[in-house]
Amino acid sequence: MNQQFLEAVSIFVFMYPAGMAIYWVTASLCYYLFMEGKLGQPTFQQMPKERVPMVSIMVPCYNEGDNLDEAIPYLLQLRYPNYELIFINDGSKDNTGEIIDRWAKADKRIVALHQENQGKASALNHGLLVAKGEYVACIDGDAVLDFDAIDYMVQSLELNRAYGAVTGNPRVRNRSTILGRLQVSEFSSIIGLIKRAQSLMGTIFTVSGVCCLFRKDVMEEIGGWSTNMITEDIDVSWKIQTAGYNIMYEPRALCWVLMPERLYGLYKQRLRWAQGGAETIIKYFPQVWRWKNRRLWPMYAEYFVTATWAILLIALVALALYRKITLGIGIQNMELFETNISIMFFSFFLQCLLSLYIDSRYEKGLIQYGISCIWYPYVYWLLNTVTLLVGIPKAIFRNKSKLAVWTSPDRGV
Repeated sequence: MNQQFLEAVSIFVFMYPAGMAIYWVTASLCYYLFMEGKLGQPTFQQMPKERVPMVSIMVPCYNEGDNLDEAIPYLLQLRYPNYELIFINDGSKDNTGEIIDRWAKADKRIVALHQENQGKASALNHGLLVAKGEYVACIDGDAVLDFDAIDYMVQSLELNRAYGAVTGNPRVRNRSTILGRLQVSEFSSIIGLIKRAQSLMGTIFTVSGVCCLFRKDVMEEIGGWSTNMITEDIDVSWKIQTAGYNIMYEPRALCWVLMPERLYGLYKQRLRWAQGGAETIIKYFPQVWRWKNRRLWPMYAEYFVTATWAILLIALVALALYRKITLGIGIQNMELFETNISIMFFSFFLQCLLSLYIDSRYEKGLIQYGISCIWYPYVYWLLNTVTLLVGIPKAIFRNKSKLAVWTSPDRGV
């Protein structure tokens, strides 16, 4: 194989993540300087309750008996003046149903719903049918919302009707393990930066399903959540955006979540995300390329470039191993290799420090994770590569009949 071609592929494989890191840093810095925190403090808590838009906070629950008695008291102490809590028991096999019934009797703001196990999307659609609020929020049963999170998210949607949804800022609760500490860095230095960068265009690849707020009229317009998708949060994000609405990131809306503490659990979670992302990319292919959705083109194209990068990375590693084992040939252009590594390290170091500095505005002490997590972006890209390569085929072959419907040019959203 032509050595110059291999060097060109190698440069792309090394420089693409570095280039994206630099882009995320630059774009997120612009967002931080010119957009973030410019809305001022919400005033809902000083307003008469009847003038405050009502929010229906929907909590789909499946076997959450161990978490609800801890999470519900926090939800009842939210400072937002006008909200209801809708707990949907999705056919739990533990005592989840008994717990939400008990709390519903104790506080009139709580609504308890029960259904057979049909999945999170079905549970959310069930809640949407009875929700009284102008806005509907979605959080997980084990999540702990910051007391002012709803105020910030409602403020974002009240000030700009072009937005159909706002996504909050998940923070990792469990930090007793190395993997937990690493994910603290990930949510700031990667996920937070990406959402800030995407927010410059008003488009976001996915809301955080653990903490998000939607305009109820928009959700009714698009038909609610799709029940045939493996990741309802990614799907509903594209459903909203292809319908003509934008999505905002609100970093002040903090939500404390539990994350996997073992590698296998993390892999399963990220594989599900990768498969769900691929399903969504396939489903919305006809709608995205319409002229009215041109604002989505850069984000959509980035997905394909990233998928191409993942394939080339694996191919390059396999070729290098083959040449080393069979031919005894190591890295031929060591100077180019060292340069690429240096650029990657510097860009990730800059990304990590800047992101932790920005997010320390909302969570003190984040800088302490900087040194221990400096190599996590490499782990993130490796995990992203593996789950993409496994998740894309799984998405394609999961249900071939669905793909025929999704990609039909006559099929609406």
